[in-house]
Amino acid sequence: MTATVLVVDDDPVQRRLLDAMLKRFGYDVVTAESGDAAVKLLGGGEGERFDAVVLDLVMPELDGMGVLAALRERGVETPVIVQTAHSSIETVVSAMRAGAVDFVVKPVGAERLQISIKNALKLGALEHELRHIKRRVSNTLGFRDLATKSADMARVVRLSERAAKSNIPILVEGESGVGKEVLARAIQGSSDRKGKPFVTVNCGAIPHNLVESILFGHEKGAFTGATERHVGKFVEANGGTLFLDEVGELPLDAQVKLLRAIQEGEVDPVGGKKSVRVDIRIISATNKSLLEQVKQGAFREDLYYRLNVFPITLPPLRQRREDIADLARGFLARFAAEEGKKLRGIAPETLGLLSDYDWPGNVRQLENAMFRAVVLADGDELTIAEFPQIAAQMDGFDIRIPPAPASFSRSEPRDDTPRIIQMPVRDPNALELLEGSDMRKLEELEREIITFALAHYRGHMSEVSRKLGIGRSTLYRKLKDYGLMESEPTSEDSDAA
Repeated sequence: MTATVLVVDDDPVQRRLLDAMLKRFGYDVVTAESGDAAVKLLGGGEGERFDAVVLDLVMPELDGMGVLAALRERGVETPVIVQTAHSSIETVVSAMRAGAVDFVVKPVGAERLQISIKNALKLGALEHELRHIKRRVSNTLGFRDLATKSADMARVVRLSERAAKSNIPILVEGESGVGKEVLARAIQGSSDRKGKPFVTVNCGAIPHNLVESILFGHEKGAFTGATERHVGKFVEANGGTLFLDEVGELPLDAQVKLLRAIQEGEVDPVGGKKSVRVDIRIISATNKSLLEQVKQGAFREDLYYRLNVFPITLPPLRQRREDIADLARGFLARFAAEEGKKLRGIAPETLGLLSDYDWPGNVRQLENAMFRAVVLADGDELTIAEFPQIAAQMDGFDIRIPPAPASFSRSEPRDDTPRIIQMPVRDPNALELLEGSDMRKLEELEREIITFALAHYRGHMSEVSRKLGIGRSTLYRKLKDYGLMESEPTSEDSDAA
């Protein structure tokens, strides 16, 4: 799914020019002929589908500065690039103070506009990630932080908004990695418990003999090793929300005590003499069918009906491909900042690869793939070469060695120019050192490393030799020895590479 840009200009010629230019860059474009129309689009229910805005400053009635002011009042955080025929310092400063992220001067060149759009998308994604992190830490994450273009996710959000207005127990169902905890946090952040404690319990990671102690607490000396008092997760969440992740993993004896705690609104700490009252909201999550577990006797039926009062099913990422591009850009912005990489964005063909892949591990797998891609990246945008494992599983996206340049010298191309043989490239993070029970030969490993380097640096021989720490003549010799080159280069080729 490509980014969507809103073009706002009262001049129909300018609108058509920008529309054609942006579509040539690979963006989806929506146009508005007035400031009022732009505010209506951005401030309405579909405002979140826009990733950037190109806004003319000089328009009749509501001008560009008025649009910026209206967007700020409504809390619209879509990055805005202003364009003006007058590049005075005062105009630029005023626009930037009003909330614009960049400006361009009419008539804007294609390269300048493309760079500006890429920077705006990167900034918008980074700001979204920062807001997400801040609100997550303060337990104020809301549904606006779950910006989505998917109809299935929009239905989930509408359902969750209704549930957030009450204290009804919620069961979030969905595959592993779809973002069940994020949805639970958004439900709390949109309820009257906003800003209150949000306590997460991974029921599948608790040792069975410690479930009662961790959930309900214990008194000092209640059992061997209880050297101090522990209040338990229920008491920690008092006034807020208790999120029971993978609730189906709880042992049956703990399910009995959990049912009583939910029904009575109080817990009995291990070794305690009296019950402790708690005021909490329960949100449970599971990646299994609890109903099937009930039928198999692995989950109590009475607890199932107590938790499954308001079920919400999160669709897997493959069913909401419209969100993949925005998620990927958000992860790119965060990891690029963390790793100190100057990455402008993701190449269009790479977005196509990511959008076509099924993502069995869902959002969590996409996040990890983006992290690795950022670490691998050497250019200013992510290409298919940074996703070798994904590309290897997709038809039409196999990573192969690009052909050698037309000529290794500055002269005209010659028929005897050595050509690199295209070979499949393995993922560098999955380099196999063993073949059966024996070590693989050094020359096999070296051949595999050179093959990957040629793909990663797109056949630039000087770059490959420099990164591998070998001379160009040595590199050519190894290419010939390993059968990666059809003919041996002349000395003239070597010198010009």
